[in-house]
Amino acid sequence: MMQTEAFQGLSPQLRTALFITALTFISSMLVTMTAFTRIVIVLSFVRRALSTQEIPPTQVIIGLSLFLTFFVMGPTIKNIEQNALSPYMQEEITGVESFQRGADELKAFMLKQTRKQDLLLFVEMAQEPSLNSPEETPLRILIPAFVISELKTAFIMGFCLYLPFILVDLVVSVILMALGMMMMPPVVISTPCKILLFILIDGWALIAKALSLSFN
Repeated sequence: MMQTEAFQGLSPQLRTALFITALTFISSMLVTMTAFTRIVIVLSFVRRALSTQEIPPTQVIIGLSLFLTFFVMGPTIKNIEQNALSPYMQEEITGVESFQRGADELKAFMLKQTRKQDLLLFVEMAQEPSLNSPEETPLRILIPAFVISELKTAFIMGFCLYLPFILVDLVVSVILMALGMMMMPPVVISTPCKILLFILIDGWALIAKALSLSFN
Protein backbone atom coordinates (compact mmCIF):
# COMPACT_ATOMS: atom_id res chain seq x y z
CA MET A 1 0.00 0.00 0.00
CA MET A 2 2.84 2.35 0.87
CA GLN A 3 4.57 1.55 -2.45
CA THR A 4 1.34 2.33 -4.30
CA GLU A 5 0.94 5.67 -2.55
CA ALA A 6 4.60 6.54 -3.14
CA PHE A 7 4.29 5.81 -6.87
CA GLN A 8 1.05 7.75 -7.20
CA GLY A 9 2.67 10.65 -5.38
CA LEU A 10 5.35 11.05 -8.04
CA SER A 11 5.08 13.84 -10.56
CA PRO A 12 3.68 12.95 -14.01
CA GLN A 13 7.08 13.70 -15.59
CA LEU A 14 8.88 11.29 -13.25
CA ARG A 15 6.28 8.58 -13.75
CA THR A 16 6.65 8.97 -17.52
CA ALA A 17 10.44 8.68 -17.19
CA LEU A 18 10.08 5.51 -15.12
CA PHE A 19 7.67 4.06 -17.68
CA ILE A 20 10.04 4.77 -20.57
CA THR A 21 12.89 3.20 -18.60
CA ALA A 22 10.78 0.11 -18.02
CA LEU A 23 10.21 -0.21 -21.77
CA THR A 24 13.94 -0.86 -22.24
CA PHE A 25 13.52 -4.13 -20.37
CA ILE A 26 10.83 -5.47 -22.72
CA SER A 27 13.33 -7.31 -24.94
CA SER A 28 14.92 -8.95 -21.90
CA MET A 29 11.49 -9.93 -20.60
CA LEU A 30 10.61 -11.45 -23.97
CA VAL A 31 13.70 -13.66 -23.85
CA THR A 32 13.70 -14.60 -20.17
CA MET A 33 10.05 -14.70 -19.09
CA THR A 34 8.26 -16.26 -22.07
CA ALA A 35 8.40 -19.30 -24.34
CA PHE A 36 10.85 -17.55 -26.70
CA THR A 37 14.05 -19.12 -25.31
CA ARG A 38 12.97 -22.72 -25.83
CA ILE A 39 11.50 -22.07 -29.26
CA VAL A 40 14.45 -20.17 -30.76
CA ILE A 41 16.99 -22.71 -29.46
CA VAL A 42 15.08 -25.69 -30.86
CA LEU A 43 14.65 -24.01 -34.24
CA SER A 44 18.37 -23.23 -34.28
CA PHE A 45 19.10 -26.89 -33.57
CA VAL A 46 16.92 -27.85 -36.53
CA ARG A 47 18.89 -25.59 -38.86
CA ARG A 48 22.17 -27.03 -37.58
CA ALA A 49 20.94 -30.60 -37.94
CA LEU A 50 19.94 -29.97 -41.56
CA SER A 51 23.47 -28.69 -42.30
CA THR A 52 21.98 -25.81 -44.30
CA GLN A 53 24.28 -23.17 -42.77
CA GLU A 54 22.28 -19.92 -42.81
CA ILE A 55 19.11 -21.30 -44.39
CA PRO A 56 16.56 -20.38 -43.11
CA PRO A 57 18.12 -16.97 -42.38
CA THR A 58 18.51 -15.89 -38.77
CA GLN A 59 15.84 -13.22 -39.25
CA VAL A 60 13.34 -15.90 -40.30
CA ILE A 61 14.20 -18.10 -37.32
CA ILE A 62 13.77 -15.19 -34.91
CA GLY A 63 10.56 -14.06 -36.60
CA LEU A 64 9.04 -17.54 -36.48
CA SER A 65 10.15 -17.90 -32.86
CA LEU A 66 8.51 -14.59 -32.01
CA PHE A 67 5.12 -15.44 -33.51
CA LEU A 68 5.18 -18.98 -32.07
CA THR A 69 5.87 -17.31 -28.72
CA PHE A 70 2.80 -15.10 -29.16
CA PHE A 71 0.79 -18.22 -30.03
CA VAL A 72 1.98 -20.17 -26.98
CA MET A 73 1.63 -17.19 -24.66
CA GLY A 74 -1.86 -16.37 -25.98
CA PRO A 75 -3.80 -17.53 -22.87
CA THR A 76 -1.36 -15.73 -20.55
CA ILE A 77 -1.52 -12.53 -22.61
CA LYS A 78 -5.33 -12.74 -22.60
CA ASN A 79 -5.39 -13.09 -18.80
CA ILE A 80 -3.04 -10.11 -18.42
CA GLU A 81 -5.27 -8.04 -20.68
CA GLN A 82 -8.44 -8.99 -18.80
CA ASN A 83 -7.13 -8.88 -15.24
CA ALA A 84 -4.48 -6.16 -15.38
CA LEU A 85 -4.54 -3.96 -18.47
CA SER A 86 -8.27 -3.44 -18.98
CA PRO A 87 -9.03 -2.57 -15.32
CA TYR A 88 -6.12 -0.12 -15.37
CA MET A 89 -7.30 1.53 -18.59
CA GLN A 90 -10.75 1.87 -17.05
CA GLU A 91 -9.14 3.40 -13.94
CA GLU A 92 -10.49 0.64 -11.73
CA ILE A 93 -7.03 -0.16 -10.31
CA THR A 94 -3.74 1.68 -9.96
CA GLY A 95 -0.68 1.20 -12.12
CA VAL A 96 1.14 -0.68 -9.37
CA GLU A 97 -1.81 -3.04 -8.88
CA SER A 98 -1.96 -3.59 -12.62
CA PHE A 99 1.74 -4.41 -12.71
CA GLN A 100 1.34 -6.85 -9.81
CA ARG A 101 -1.55 -8.65 -11.47
CA GLY A 102 0.38 -8.94 -14.74
CA ALA A 103 3.43 -10.23 -12.89
CA ASP A 104 1.29 -12.85 -11.14
CA GLU A 105 0.03 -14.14 -14.51
CA LEU A 106 3.60 -14.43 -15.81
CA LYS A 107 4.66 -16.14 -12.59
CA ALA A 108 1.91 -18.72 -13.05
CA PHE A 109 3.18 -19.49 -16.55
CA MET A 110 6.82 -19.70 -15.47
CA LEU A 111 6.08 -21.87 -12.44
CA LYS A 112 4.27 -24.36 -14.65
CA GLN A 113 7.34 -24.72 -16.90
CA THR A 114 10.06 -24.61 -14.21
CA ARG A 115 11.48 -27.83 -12.80
CA LYS A 116 11.23 -28.19 -9.05
CA GLN A 117 14.95 -28.91 -8.65
CA ASP A 118 15.88 -25.77 -10.56
CA LEU A 119 13.56 -23.65 -8.42
CA LEU A 120 14.87 -25.27 -5.24
CA LEU A 121 18.46 -24.58 -6.32
CA PHE A 122 17.93 -20.82 -6.51
CA VAL A 123 15.81 -20.76 -3.37
CA GLU A 124 18.69 -22.39 -1.47
CA MET A 125 21.34 -20.12 -3.03
CA ALA A 126 19.29 -17.03 -2.18
CA GLN A 127 18.92 -18.33 1.39
CA GLU A 128 15.28 -17.43 1.14
CA PRO A 129 13.16 -18.31 4.19
CA SER A 130 10.91 -21.30 3.64
CA LEU A 131 8.03 -20.40 1.33
CA ASN A 132 4.50 -21.54 2.01
CA SER A 133 3.83 -22.14 -1.68
CA PRO A 134 5.64 -21.83 -5.05
CA GLU A 135 3.40 -18.86 -5.88
CA GLU A 136 5.21 -16.86 -3.18
CA THR A 137 8.55 -17.23 -5.00
CA PRO A 138 10.05 -13.79 -5.75
CA LEU A 139 10.72 -12.98 -9.40
CA ARG A 140 14.46 -12.56 -8.72
CA ILE A 141 14.52 -16.29 -7.87
CA LEU A 142 11.91 -17.56 -10.29
CA ILE A 143 13.30 -15.94 -13.46
CA PRO A 144 16.80 -17.54 -13.42
CA ALA A 145 15.28 -20.88 -12.38
CA PHE A 146 12.84 -20.64 -15.29
CA VAL A 147 15.64 -19.76 -17.76
CA ILE A 148 17.92 -22.67 -16.88
CA SER A 149 14.93 -25.00 -16.90
CA GLU A 150 14.00 -23.79 -20.38
CA LEU A 151 17.60 -24.20 -21.55
CA LYS A 152 17.65 -27.80 -20.36
CA THR A 153 14.32 -28.58 -22.03
CA ALA A 154 15.44 -26.94 -25.28
CA PHE A 155 18.70 -28.89 -25.38
CA ILE A 156 16.89 -32.17 -24.70
CA MET A 157 14.50 -31.47 -27.58
CA GLY A 158 17.41 -30.40 -29.79
CA PHE A 159 19.30 -33.62 -29.04
CA CYS A 160 16.26 -35.72 -29.94
CA LEU A 161 15.93 -33.81 -33.22
CA TYR A 162 19.61 -34.26 -34.03
CA LEU A 163 19.63 -38.07 -33.74
CA PRO A 164 17.81 -39.01 -36.99
CA PHE A 165 19.92 -36.54 -38.99
CA ILE A 166 23.12 -37.98 -37.50
CA LEU A 167 21.98 -41.42 -38.66
CA VAL A 168 21.58 -40.06 -42.20
CA ASP A 169 25.14 -38.68 -42.05
CA LEU A 170 26.47 -42.03 -40.83
CA VAL A 171 24.67 -44.01 -43.53
CA VAL A 172 25.94 -41.68 -46.26
CA SER A 173 29.50 -41.86 -44.90
CA VAL A 174 29.43 -45.68 -44.85
CA ILE A 175 28.07 -45.84 -48.40
CA LEU A 176 30.74 -43.45 -49.71
CA MET A 177 33.49 -45.44 -48.00
CA ALA A 178 32.13 -48.68 -49.43
CA LEU A 179 32.19 -47.12 -52.91
CA GLY A 180 35.73 -45.91 -52.41
CA MET A 181 34.67 -42.26 -52.65
CA MET A 182 36.49 -41.21 -49.49
CA MET A 183 37.60 -37.88 -50.97
CA MET A 184 34.03 -36.67 -51.38
CA PRO A 185 32.70 -34.84 -48.28
CA PRO A 186 29.68 -36.76 -46.93
CA VAL A 187 27.83 -33.48 -46.34
CA VAL A 188 27.56 -32.97 -50.12
CA ILE A 189 25.32 -36.03 -50.34
CA SER A 190 23.74 -36.08 -46.89
CA THR A 191 22.44 -32.49 -46.92
CA PRO A 192 20.06 -32.98 -49.90
CA CYS A 193 18.94 -36.29 -48.38
CA LYS A 194 18.17 -34.66 -45.04
CA ILE A 195 16.30 -31.79 -46.69
CA LEU A 196 14.23 -34.26 -48.75
CA LEU A 197 13.45 -36.32 -45.65
CA PHE A 198 12.50 -33.19 -43.74
CA ILE A 199 10.14 -32.10 -46.53
CA LEU A 200 8.52 -35.53 -46.86
CA ILE A 201 7.63 -35.70 -43.16
CA ASP A 202 6.44 -32.05 -43.16
CA GLY A 203 9.12 -31.25 -40.61
CA TRP A 204 8.32 -27.60 -39.90
CA ALA A 205 4.70 -28.41 -39.08
CA LEU A 206 5.74 -31.26 -36.79
CA ILE A 207 8.28 -29.09 -34.97
CA ALA A 208 5.82 -26.22 -34.55
CA LYS A 209 3.26 -28.66 -33.14
CA ALA A 210 5.79 -30.31 -30.82
CA LEU A 211 6.99 -26.94 -29.53
CA SER A 212 3.45 -25.71 -28.90
CA LEU A 213 2.39 -28.90 -27.13
CA SER A 214 5.54 -28.96 -24.99
CA PHE A 215 4.16 -26.00 -23.00
CA ASN A 216 0.86 -27.72 -22.12
